[in-house]
Amino acid sequence: MNQFKNIPIGEVLKEYGYITEEQIKQALAYQKEEKGKRLGAILIEKGFITEAKMLEALAHRLDLQIVSMDGISVDASAVALVPEPLASKYGVLAVSKKDHLLTVVTNDPLNFYGLEDIRQTTGQELEIRLCEKGPLEKAIQYYYAEVSAQKAAKFANSSAEAAGPLEEIEVEDGDTPIIKLLNSLVQRAYTTTASDIHIEPFEHQTLVRMRIDGTIVDYVTLQRSIHAPLVARIKILSNLDIAERRIPQDGHFRMKVEDGFINIRVSTIPTVFGEKVVLRLLANNAVISYAESFGMEAEDYRKFQSILRSPNGIIYMTGPTGSGKTTTLYMILEELAKKQVNISTIEDPVEKNMMRVNQMQVNPMAGLTFEAGLRALLRQDPDIIMVGETRDSETASISIRAAITGHLVLSTLHTNDASSTVARLMDMGMEPYMISSALVGVVAQRLMRKLCPECRVADVPTTEEHRFLGEGIETVYRAKGCRHCNHTGYRGRTAIHEILMIDEEIRKMIHRKASAGEIKEYAVREQEMHLLKERGLDLVAKGVTSVEELLKVAYYS
Repeated sequence: MNQFKNIPIGEVLKEYGYITEEQIKQALAYQKEEKGKRLGAILIEKGFITEAKMLEALAHRLDLQIVSMDGISVDASAVALVPEPLASKYGVLAVSKKDHLLTVVTNDPLNFYGLEDIRQTTGQELEIRLCEKGPLEKAIQYYYAEVSAQKAAKFANSSAEAAGPLEEIEVEDGDTPIIKLLNSLVQRAYTTTASDIHIEPFEHQTLVRMRIDGTIVDYVTLQRSIHAPLVARIKILSNLDIAERRIPQDGHFRMKVEDGFINIRVSTIPTVFGEKVVLRLLANNAVISYAESFGMEAEDYRKFQSILRSPNGIIYMTGPTGSGKTTTLYMILEELAKKQVNISTIEDPVEKNMMRVNQMQVNPMAGLTFEAGLRALLRQDPDIIMVGETRDSETASISIRAAITGHLVLSTLHTNDASSTVARLMDMGMEPYMISSALVGVVAQRLMRKLCPECRVADVPTTEEHRFLGEGIETVYRAKGCRHCNHTGYRGRTAIHEILMIDEEIRKMIHRKASAGEIKEYAVREQEMHLLKERGLDLVAKGVTSVEELLKVAYYS
């Protein structure tokens, strides 16, 4: 490392013709004012050079390798050798260790004192790799969350063994193993964009699993004796009854993460071996592809924009639980809130706080149901109302009446496709004339997992799959699994949509109680409505997702 010590970054960049002497002087003058800032960061901040060019010059001058965090293998045991405060302070991540050589990734190889501090702390010689700052910071956050959670689980397990019987373990505020464990689990879930944490008691152990991209993944196994104090800690935070273990309970709490606070919804149920707890991370940092168009293809987005321009009426987002309906509604509301309109919502629960949107939380214990809240909202002079979920005939009736009387209403409904919405509303007791007068559009949505680009494998469709896929798809991709995707074969999700626009002909069909099949046939023929299966087939053909994922949306027909 000594060969890096006396190499000024400015001279290296000037040597390769990336910056001028005048730019170096300007950056040095600025550095005197902003003490503590490194010269390289200032040169990038001033726009004199890009980070990629800087790394390229350093790599050439120092004979170092530039790596991508997506393409490098990271050993958690190597990560743990460097204390997290040092890794964050110096922007350095240890990725592997062999004998007495520790391979680390940094974006500032000339930070000699930082690297020397890490060398002295670990007692290892360092092999330097270069990486851009943004991906490196995310990797540091991700892998230290993993290390922290594993350490906390190990600490809690060993503490439980030392403490003895379950009754002797107390849960109290402070820096206890149980508190560290819960904090680490939530942090780990947040960094992996998990939507839920499942804490499941069994006869001899407790399993902690996380739902990532819609799939449950085993995470850690805990001592059976840890279960009760861990549940008690969660109940304390959620203001639930610690002594009551015989009935389900629901609550919520907030917890601090790197980017602020995250809301966590808590649900407990009694099982034969104790209480199972599910923590749902609300408004987490998972993203849907191309969110600027609400996750929709360009053609579907144009159709939906025309529906949204309706001055009044009701728009339903449909699909099963976990299909991203509420996430899409929030994106829509955030866009609508930019206009001069009064937006109010009634939700259970409020999953994300939004500026310029008045949000009401359902509270059945206090008598605030969807129906009561919706009636109250209508007296609040709203332009746009969002009803979190249409669960029963009374909610549907009030929502539809609100749409008829001049409000734009957005809501969710559980149906298999867009065309089935009319039949579902009729099943709930709605009269055809009310449905035809109020309904302006339906969006059916599903979330499909995307194949991990690092490990997906090409294959030939089976005879049965070929019949289902039809002509034109001769190659499909299968999930394999690697460290980049938690060995699931999938990484991230994308949305597919089916949009039904209610025109005059469909209104007539609703009046005469036409079947869902008739409505679908007309929409496909006259509106060029793309079915969920078609959108899924496009993704399979492009290698974005697998046939197995498509079969969760569209069955063999």
